[in-house]
Amino acid sequence: MMKTKEKILLKALELFNEKGYTTITTRHIAAELNISPGNLHYHFKHSEDIIKILFQELVLKMDELLNTMKEMENNTLENLYQFTFSTCKIFYSFRFIFVNFVDILKEIPEIRSQYEEIHTSRKEEFQMIFSGLQKNNIFKKDVPEFMMDSLIQQIFIIADNWLTHNRLILKLDQEAAISHYTLLQMNLFYPFLNKEQQKLYEKQYITPTP
Repeated sequence: MMKTKEKILLKALELFNEKGYTTITTRHIAAELNISPGNLHYHFKHSEDIIKILFQELVLKMDELLNTMKEMENNTLENLYQFTFSTCKIFYSFRFIFVNFVDILKEIPEIRSQYEEIHTSRKEEFQMIFSGLQKNNIFKKDVPEFMMDSLIQQIFIIADNWLTHNRLILKLDQEAAISHYTLLQMNLFYPFLNKEQQKLYEKQYITPTP
């Protein structure tokens, strides 16, 4: 049976995603769960405390995904696609964080400092994954270091901001958004693939124009 704390986190995530974290208070969450505000405050004094836990859950899910990718000895193009697709799914399920990213980092210093640390560690993890893809002849071996650094920065920029772009511009539903932005991020890798992998990429992921 789900504990009250878990119910609060699930309902908060749902409400934050639907209506934005700035419009949802702990009282709203308590009312949706048919519990008293006092019962909720026993577990979380402020909505910021809930956001901290949800951010931790996001980080843990990404840690698990990255660890799986790093542990694979012979990653393929399909592994890279599935990793990117899974990342987009995870990000979508915590979309309020990214849509309100600047405000959350500004208002909750603890999350900001954690994000800065994560940014550094993620860069090293991506370098390790891409090095493995070069060894497996998925990526070209003669990629200049500055291009690899740029690729990692581009991934971070798109990953952290595609949900805002979708909300403002494309307005795609969940399934269409995840598919579209997965491919958009995958297209970043195309110039780094060897010729054989580029042909495979076009065949598997690029829909022919009628």
